[in-house]
Amino acid sequence: MAHRLTVIGTGYLGATHAACMADLGYEVVGLDTDATKVERLAAGDLPVYEPGLEPILRRNLAAGRLRFTTSYDEAADFGDVHFVCVGTPQKHGEYAADLTYVDAAIEELAPRLHRPCLVVGKSTVPVGTAARLAARLAELAPAGGDAVLAWNPEFLREGYAVKDTLHPDRIVAGVPDDQGAAERAEKVLREVYSSMIGEGTPFIVADYATAELVKVAANAFLATKISFINAMAEVCEAAHADVTKLSLALSYDDRIGGKFLGPGLGFGGGCLPKDIRAFMARAGELGVDQALTFLREVDEINIRRRIRMVDLARELLGGSFAGRTVGVLGAAFKPDSDDVRDSPALDVAATIHAQGGAVTVYDPQAMNNARRAHPDLKFGTSALDAARDAHVVLLLTEWREFREMDPAALAGVVAERNIVDGRNALDPERWRTAGWTYRALGRP
Repeated sequence: MAHRLTVIGTGYLGATHAACMADLGYEVVGLDTDATKVERLAAGDLPVYEPGLEPILRRNLAAGRLRFTTSYDEAADFGDVHFVCVGTPQKHGEYAADLTYVDAAIEELAPRLHRPCLVVGKSTVPVGTAARLAARLAELAPAGGDAVLAWNPEFLREGYAVKDTLHPDRIVAGVPDDQGAAERAEKVLREVYSSMIGEGTPFIVADYATAELVKVAANAFLATKISFINAMAEVCEAAHADVTKLSLALSYDDRIGGKFLGPGLGFGGGCLPKDIRAFMARAGELGVDQALTFLREVDEINIRRRIRMVDLARELLGGSFAGRTVGVLGAAFKPDSDDVRDSPALDVAATIHAQGGAVTVYDPQAMNNARRAHPDLKFGTSALDAARDAHVVLLLTEWREFREMDPAALAGVVAERNIVDGRNALDPERWRTAGWTYRALGRP
């Protein structure tokens, strides 16, 4: 009999996982305690922007393979594989992860599991969490329920989440120490992911702790690579060198590669910043905080890029934002996303606003989220509208429409032709030929 799946938590991860697993042919129920979110998803309306996901959602709703609910009773009765996809935000005022939603999901689900099933954690959690939750699951599940916990971390990239779900580069399965339970968990996950395994995706079986560490270690490595090239950008500015040429030369070394080696404003979003901080906090709890001391500098380099971006803009305006107009292109932390969590673009915009600049922001997808996050800022209806009468224009999110902007068209609406390229996404010669003063992070 084919497995029936439930997905607990229908945010970015959960909505993507539910829709994509339904597209593979599974019957899926998505559960969320937010009734408004459930109503939107049931109507085929995504609460997040992710390229290619909405047609998959609507197709599977129409086919009857996918539905959404707020009822734990319904979810527990329906599924034999329960994916936990709730958020683990950073605790307020701390580096550590807030596990409130993960704990609540297990507390609500476990007492309702009256038949054999697999509970699969996909949320990013500190190492040691799965073992604790497995003990709690065993304690709360009714006698004879026979519920087993596995940990299956997600590796989604915003903007590529559909591809990363349906065609992942690896599948990691964290299973219990008990051999019988481990074999059951591995068997079920191999069945659930059979189409991916069939196309050659590596399937790695590990203990709980290793599976948890794979996700945070991957994010720590990627954050380190981004901050490394941005540290080189600081050196390049001091030495009057070009970090984009440096990055290009490094990328041809196959030991290094070019991915995540793009110099610019640095990383943001709901994963890398909070995950590396939670990793540091957990290392401290384990007594090995010195092993991850370097991540503190990775985080600080990332924040310094935002400060340097503000400084560059201020320098172009003669040392002050007072009485000056600033056009900001970009609000999302990356293109092809509407996510503004820890967005470098919005951080820069808000800082300039606080220093007296008249800031207008435009983003192709993130306007609603940006308005909620920063109601004090002004927002334009297009790139040209945001740049109107600006004394300096800042490119802070490298959307395609910004990369392909016509310098002459933009010149027709600004007060002064000053542009700071925070993502090294523009052709400097093209802009300078059009009469612009072009500056960028890490370049002469």
